[in-house]
Amino acid sequence: MAGAKDIQGTVFQQATATFMARVENSAGVNLNQAAVASIKYTVSEVGRGDTASTIAGHENVTIDKASVIFDVLQTDATWTVDSIGYNFRHEIDVSQYEAFPKAGDIYQVRYEVTPATGQKIVFRFQVRCI
Repeated sequence: MAGAKDIQGTVFQQATATFMARVENSAGVNLNQAAVASIKYTVSEVGRGDTASTIAGHENVTIDKASVIFDVLQTDATWTVDSIGYNFRHEIDVSQYEAFPKAGDIYQVRYEVTPATGQKIVFRFQVRCI
């Protein structure tokens, strides 16, 4: 089993951010749209210790799987992690609610994928706001 870890990054205050990952199921198979029943995200401001407060307008937001999950791994210039590619890309909509309101704070962006079959998949990003 691979160890769980947050994906680290940096975001600008009061701006959007695009989150990308290669997401697999527990058998190590890349997710595709047919394998996903639903997907949602939550943005939280992470405090010291175990405290976190969710950001208004960004709590358990359901997103369209067709707009964020790719059936084929993508290897465009935006992906700099490796040559294998990504199958998940989501740009947070901040047109109505700011997702990262305070510079200097740490935010967690948590995605929860409910697969068509099997156990839910959780992956997270931890970003520093500048």
